[in-house]
Amino acid sequence: MNEHYLTVSALTKYIKRKLSSDPHLKEVWLKGEISNFKHHSRGHMYFSIKDQQARIQAVMFAGANRNLSFTPENGMNVVLRGDVNVYEPMGQYQLYVQDMQPDGIGALFLAFEQLKEKLAKEGLFAEGIKRPLPPFPKRIAVVTSPTGAAVRDILTTIKRRYPLAKVTVVPVLVQGAQAASSIVEGIQYVNRMDTFDVMIVGRGGGSIEDLWNFNEEVVARAIHASRVPVISAVGHETDITISDFVADVRAATPTGAGELAVPSKEELLRSVGLLQQRMDRTMKQHVREAKESLSRLQKSYAFRFPAQLMRQKEQDLDRIMERLWQQYRFSHTQQRERLFNLSKRFGQQHPGKQVQLYHQQLERNRHQLNKATAQQVETKKNHFTSLLEKLSLLSPLDTMKRGFAIPYSEQGHVIKHIHQVHPGDAVSLKMQGGTLDCQVWGIEEENDE
Repeated sequence: MNEHYLTVSALTKYIKRKLSSDPHLKEVWLKGEISNFKHHSRGHMYFSIKDQQARIQAVMFAGANRNLSFTPENGMNVVLRGDVNVYEPMGQYQLYVQDMQPDGIGALFLAFEQLKEKLAKEGLFAEGIKRPLPPFPKRIAVVTSPTGAAVRDILTTIKRRYPLAKVTVVPVLVQGAQAASSIVEGIQYVNRMDTFDVMIVGRGGGSIEDLWNFNEEVVARAIHASRVPVISAVGHETDITISDFVADVRAATPTGAGELAVPSKEELLRSVGLLQQRMDRTMKQHVREAKESLSRLQKSYAFRFPAQLMRQKEQDLDRIMERLWQQYRFSHTQQRERLFNLSKRFGQQHPGKQVQLYHQQLERNRHQLNKATAQQVETKKNHFTSLLEKLSLLSPLDTMKRGFAIPYSEQGHVIKHIHQVHPGDAVSLKMQGGTLDCQVWGIEEENDE
């Protein structure tokens, strides 16, 4: 049997790794017709994408298809974005779909996704830069077409909910080749006026081509640069544009934008009514408690018998004053005793007395030092005399005084034995009175026995 055979699992894993590492298969844009469509009970979508010559299996999981703006069906032409990989149990490659749109808007959808990804990387969609809407705006700017249904919905909603707000319509083009630049100029105008609290930018519903001006990069950057908070109100609830991502708040419809921009008059009146009821209850409770407190005071001993209370308080004051004087006298006595003790201790520690004590101690130390020095000198002197006597006994000069002489060789060495000289050698004899130069004529050795 050939040992180089592969198992089916090993081959499938190898092919899967190959496909997974191919960068061209990480993000595939595909166009085709849906067939064999099945929407699983768990939310996943399984189907085939085909053209006239080929087909490929595809799956779109529930997490990806949850926000689809249409319902896929067999025979529908769509544009897809996803990645290609291998489903190992079946050994087949398939497309894992991330986005899907009906065909016919494929180019616009691709441009939309690319711009969305670009601006997201730059941070234009970040939640941290979103500005809060003012709770009670005084002036509102509406940047839209002055003739569309959207502006009527917005004005009606604001007037109904919060008639105190003043609304200014900034007329712009919302459709056509010049619409994007017109919308940008309207947004910039509102910021230059510097009198508006909030701005609504949008239009009514339409096809993706009609709404496309709100997907333009210049419009997105104008909204991002606005100092005035922006509410995006483009199309219907299912319409999503780049302006919705950049704006501080997205409204599902123009009517919703009006509701987000201002509070509800009815709700405010209801809140005021509730606050007034709470205030009335609180005030009544405070008044009731104050009356009860006043009633207790009126019934108290102080109000009923003020003269007796005054006499009692005067006696209390006398006792307090007496205790105060006793405490004062006791404290005064203690302080005087403490001062006396401190003065006594200070007298004992006076610097003059300290100097006198140190001077006496110095004199005693000087006397002891002189006495110890004299004793030491006497001891050293006696020791020196003893050493001199010992040295005199060993001195060769004293030996010579007794008639002895010390022989030296020609080299000046002391001759201690007859073996150090020979007949004819010159020697010197050191004795009292001088030195004799001699010559050895003979050597007579004595027996030590």
